Amino acid sequence: MTAPSAPITQDVLTIPRRTPEGDGKRNLVGLTRDQLRDVLIETGTPEKQAKMRVGQIWQWIYQKGVRDFDAMTNLAKAYRAQLEEHFVIAVPEVVQRHVSEDGTRKYLVRIAGGHEVETVYIPEDGRGTLCISSQVGCTLTCSFCHTGTQKLVRNLTPAEIVGQIMIARDDLGEWPELGRAPKDETRLLSNIVLMGMGEPLYNFEAVRDAMKIAMDGEGISLSRRRITLSTSGVVPEIARTAEEIGCMLAISFHATTDEVRDRLVPINKRWNIAELLEALKAYPKLSNSERITFEYVMLKDVNDTDEDARRLVKLIRGIPAKINLIPFNEWPGSPYQRSDWKRIKAFADIIYKAGYASPIRTPRGEDIMAACGQLKSATERARKSRAQIEAETRAG
Repeated sequence: MTAPSAPITQDVLTIPRRTPEGDGKRNLVGLTRDQLRDVLIETGTPEKQAKMRVGQIWQWIYQKGVRDFDAMTNLAKAYRAQLEEHFVIAVPEVVQRHVSEDGTRKYLVRIAGGHEVETVYIPEDGRGTLCISSQVGCTLTCSFCHTGTQKLVRNLTPAEIVGQIMIARDDLGEWPELGRAPKDETRLLSNIVLMGMGEPLYNFEAVRDAMKIAMDGEGISLSRRRITLSTSGVVPEIARTAEEIGCMLAISFHATTDEVRDRLVPINKRWNIAELLEALKAYPKLSNSERITFEYVMLKDVNDTDEDARRLVKLIRGIPAKINLIPFNEWPGSPYQRSDWKRIKAFADIIYKAGYASPIRTPRGEDIMAACGQLKSATERARKSRAQIEAETRAG
């Protein structure tokens, strides 16, 4: 990759850790409303007061960004002390913060056990999309994806998922100032995409609970239409996603034949293109979504022919859809190259003339390895040669 023309800022931030191991306190971040109610009652909150207390604490944590019980001024001092005795309000620790020339921010985030994941904020026209991770590593080994070269370590908890949203809002200064009226301005963090490390549907319950917190109207309050979950095609969980989360859906599609998709997205060997498309047909109606986004990475001489474009249009016929074309983001040791710009434009033109939106995603954050498919924590990055990865790809 070519070196950026201007220096990249690399700030190392440390957030005081509020949960020393073994202190026995329960973290309130990531609990659903019902779970929060239960733990409050368990630690002495009268059952008749529990619903009201849940609402008050919920707003302090998710609407105002407060991490200190003493700041919860509409709670009695004795009750605040009781909360302090039993609970903490803890988010993951930001180890590094990288800022790209284009304003993209990448956070290296440390979670329990010393593991690290990455979260990326992408600004655009006064708004911004946060790309969050759902697992440490990934099981899918998609051959074009840098994140896929890191083996799965574990699933993230709801606290670690929603905590990524909270630390981004910390960094953006988006919480309201206490004692003042709420900010009346365009939200800097306006959208969430579950497109970071991991396959969200292999960590369904944690992702569901975290997204319900993000969508709650008395907290972070993001519309379900501003949350997009990206899956490589875990077919049995697609209907469940519609029913229990109801967010927008994106599919890492990337190929128009099973032969090529088996190689690019190995989960296709378990649920092939026909099975995946059958599951997708019902999603817009079940979730009340307008359409499904098909993500299609453009790989030179692999999946970028005019024939591929025509076959793609034929495959998705009958599904309300947008095709998001992604110029491949090359990474050290990658066995693929980005399709030529002329080829990408020709591919997009065929799709557009068939009646589908076919935007070409502008690569963002490439200079800090924050672009699509490049998410991988620096401390655990595998040092593999191009030959090694090509051999693994052929073997898969």
